[in-house]
Amino acid sequence: MSKRAAVDIGGTFTDLVSLDEETGEIILGKTSTTPAHFEEGVITAITDAQLQGVHFLAHGTTVIINALTERKGAATALLTTRGFRDILEIQRANRPDLYNLVYAKPKPFVPRRLRLEITERINYKGEVLTPLVKEDVLAAVEEARKQGAEAIAICFLHAYANPAHEKQACELIKQVWPEVDVSVSHELAQEWREFDRSSTTVLDAYVKPTARRYLHALETKLQEVNIPQQACYVMQSNGGVTRFRMASHTPIHLVESGPVGGIIGAAAIGKLIGEPNLITLDIGGTTAKSSLIEQGTVKVTSDYFIERTPTSAGYPIKVPVVDIIEIGAGGGSIAWIDPAGALKVGPRSAGADPGPAAYGRGGTEPTVTDASILTGRINPHYFLGGKLKLDLDNARKAMARIADPLGVSIEEAALGIIRIANANMTHLLKLVSVRQGRDPREFAMVACGGGGSLHAATLAKELHIPRVIVPPAPGHFSAWGMLMSDLRHDVVQTRLLRTSQMEMSTLNEIFQELEQRLYALFAEEGLPEQEILFARSADMRYLGQEHTVNVPIPNGLLTEEHHHSLESLFHDLHEQRYTFRQASQIEIVHLRLTGFGRVRKPELRKIERQSDIKRAFKGVRLVDFDDSGQHETSIYDRALLGAGAKLEGPAVIEETASSTLVLPGQQASIDEYGNIIIETGGEA
Repeated sequence: MSKRAAVDIGGTFTDLVSLDEETGEIILGKTSTTPAHFEEGVITAITDAQLQGVHFLAHGTTVIINALTERKGAATALLTTRGFRDILEIQRANRPDLYNLVYAKPKPFVPRRLRLEITERINYKGEVLTPLVKEDVLAAVEEARKQGAEAIAICFLHAYANPAHEKQACELIKQVWPEVDVSVSHELAQEWREFDRSSTTVLDAYVKPTARRYLHALETKLQEVNIPQQACYVMQSNGGVTRFRMASHTPIHLVESGPVGGIIGAAAIGKLIGEPNLITLDIGGTTAKSSLIEQGTVKVTSDYFIERTPTSAGYPIKVPVVDIIEIGAGGGSIAWIDPAGALKVGPRSAGADPGPAAYGRGGTEPTVTDASILTGRINPHYFLGGKLKLDLDNARKAMARIADPLGVSIEEAALGIIRIANANMTHLLKLVSVRQGRDPREFAMVACGGGGSLHAATLAKELHIPRVIVPPAPGHFSAWGMLMSDLRHDVVQTRLLRTSQMEMSTLNEIFQELEQRLYALFAEEGLPEQEILFARSADMRYLGQEHTVNVPIPNGLLTEEHHHSLESLFHDLHEQRYTFRQASQIEIVHLRLTGFGRVRKPELRKIERQSDIKRAFKGVRLVDFDDSGQHETSIYDRALLGAGAKLEGPAVIEETASSTLVLPGQQASIDEYGNIIIETGGEA
């Protein structure tokens, strides 16, 4: 038998989806995440499913983002051009909290004693002004060893234009300290902005030892369960997969490895059912994540930050990342009372251990999951298909820690927690839609994650989103999305070119060079050239502007006929985004090339047609719908709802790893692929 599988590590659960390519059988698995040794949860999920004959395994991991946010990476030294030692301290003038008189810049990941200067200089044209002084490199390495460094980042001025000095420095380091992990900026960010490049390189070096150890340990464990090395792929932040070995070399590309799978899966679902414009809502145990899909296209950005908030500038990472926004609001998010007596929810989470109080594993603080259980929205006897028996008494005791100080009942406290969690999630959805100039009424919502379908109908109604799509097995959807991902690599080159003075032959030469670099990367993964597809684009701006607009460029040989069409398309896209165009010279800033290595993907099969919902009816349960009041609510088994089934809210549709809430007055139906379609009544 030939199987394809995907395993996604979340903050609370580790999910598995397996597809038998011969029979079409899909196997789902879910086990508790093991934070101390993440690979153990992965192996448990695989062994529990008794998988044999796996020739492709995609893996999504939170190891990288956890190492960054928890500050559990390696002690890192930075080698930089003489005079630029303090670029990590100076940062950029993008202070987000303008009127905060006690504002503090984010603390650099590299202390000043480990920021070491090297005599060398290359200008923005790539011309060598000062040759590299090798003695400086050797002295810096010796100092880094004395200071206890475990990894080295190299970022020289204008290395994006000419990486010769970085290559020389890296070779010297490997000669005298071969076991140290080294990151070089030209392999990560071949575009300008020195602070952004330095930050990216430092963060890559900071997590490289952690990533290398983890992926090696996981690869070894996978071989023990008969999954060969060449079958192991890891999800990248750009929405593609790559082999473990390449991921270990540049692990910063995995910073959003986990959440991206759900967005790729949502785009695939939208294409299948004719919904090109989507807002995704992925609610797990720890976080809620959202992204926007327009005209079937997943948006990828290289302006990504970690820990960026309204009061913190965060840390830039200049690698392609699916444009996703994430907040600390999930099923395990803990409710608490601040010093002023106000009720708050998150960002701290109960995680997998001990988990929500109702899990009975030692948790004592109330969470969103506990609140959903106490309001009847989650069936305590059918959690994870009945595998995990929930303790209502523990949930009530935990909720009393909120209810008693506020002087309200247990039930009122639970509703208060859900309201605040929903308010946080509404803000998240506005960040990816309204704040981006998009009208939510023109989009459908795809709800996934263990908690997405529990909150989606309420949030969609609030934002006037007309319909919600709940795909099959939403609690495993990120893992399923990974099976829909191609191999992918991105390269970028900064080149300042005025279109009025530019010859198209120049663009042809640059793109041919970029294509050869991508062919070499895919060759390392054993992919033939005929299996590779390219997508070109350019970041363009009016001369003198700071911001740019990404403009797609056709493949193949570019001629002078493309010259005018490129300028015309830029004008149109600039007006679409910024509401104006002007008669100014146009400048190209970056040229981008994305390569896709096509991978066989699972087909979503049509389900049996069965419009009679009686066989799926499980009974009734009292559910509190907050503003709509308490209702004796019909409960349905999703597995027994066939295509064409229609039902009226209020209703709860239960399945193994999630529950879908249909509000009073809403209608739900099952389409031919098994998706739940909820008409929210949220139209303007």
